[in-house]
Amino acid sequence: MNSQSRDKKIPLNADTHSITNPDTDLCQETPDGIIITVEVSAGSKKEVFPDGYNPWRKAFKISVKAPPVEGKANKAIIELIAARFSLPAQAVTILSGQTSSVKRVRIQGISRQHLIDLTDDR
Repeated sequence: MNSQSRDKKIPLNADTHSITNPDTDLCQETPDGIIITVEVSAGSKKEVFPDGYNPWRKAFKISVKAPPVEGKANKAIIELIAARFSLPAQAVTILSGQTSSVKRVRIQGISRQHLIDLTDDR
């Protein structure tokens, strides 16, 4: 894969950060909800989800103020995603990538279409 295709971005509405062309691999749907990949920017000046989409990694970008130490950023990620979908924090679980900037996250209680609708609405 060349660097041009790797760096290709899905167009975002600059004012709303919405996904205007969701990738077909946006998420994995399971009986318990959905699994998404997030690319984390910890220690940010803002808290935003989604903060864009990286089609190469098939990952939503998420920015949190918490630093990546002692699980603080992971806790902030869970809380921000749960709040975005009006779910309790227990409905969001980091499945892998606890110490990485790229994480797989399960969100219980929503469908793929719900994810698309709420992220487009952003």
